[in-house]
Amino acid sequence: MRISHSPLPKPLKITGIKVENASTKTFILGGKLEAQPGQFVMAWLPGHEDKPFSLAAADPICLTIADVGPLSHALHQLHIGDSVWVRGPLGKAYSLPAKSSAKQHTLLIGGGYGVAPLLFLARQALALDYQVSMIIGAKKEADLLLVNDLKTIGVTVWLTTEDGSTGIRGLVTDAIPPLLAESATRPTVVCTCGPTGMLRAVAAVCMAEAIPVQVSWEAHMRCGIGLCGSCEVGQGWLTCLDGPVFPFDPVTVAPNTAIF
Repeated sequence: MRISHSPLPKPLKITGIKVENASTKTFILGGKLEAQPGQFVMAWLPGHEDKPFSLAAADPICLTIADVGPLSHALHQLHIGDSVWVRGPLGKAYSLPAKSSAKQHTLLIGGGYGVAPLLFLARQALALDYQVSMIIGAKKEADLLLVNDLKTIGVTVWLTTEDGSTGIRGLVTDAIPPLLAESATRPTVVCTCGPTGMLRAVAAVCMAEAIPVQVSWEAHMRCGIGLCGSCEVGQGWLTCLDGPVFPFDPVTVAPNTAIF
């Protein structure tokens, strides 16, 4: 079933469930969307408020969901054949830079379950013949997501863990300087998704190095279409309409700034 954008959620059967780690599952749904990496859907179950989830894939629809709240916990109790109601796609997506004659390097940086939409972007970038690398960060090795999926499709992966259980001990920003020091790995664009503190730190590094950055911002969303204002960030941006992907840190840039 191909799903076009609709103001009403549509029920989709779960056709597969993949356990990613102790708290995260990927739900494969019986439908596909005309969507781009970075866009999101609002998912709903009877008796719960709908919540936004980034797309890990659009054909078929894949949602990688951590068990962190009432709706996500209820989703984690579902089985193949059960239904999830989905509305979307919504929001602004990542935008790859125009291709030049040289092979361009796209650096993806993901923290926590922010890795999921970047897997979608990595597949698209590789299909368009971009060189793709990715830094994945987590508190500990067991929390890392989708590492093998990314390696399997040809992404060069660097890992960081706060406890040093694997990869570089520290934060994702600790893995950036070595990449910038070498011309072969210096990116033409950085795309990132994860916790807000991580996004702001990555944006600051990119700004200092004059590297274009696109951040997928997190915010509380209720309607997903710009009506309720619950996802306002900074000085008046609406995450669901102006984002969730911003080519800047929306906390520090005013909406009347000529960016888009």
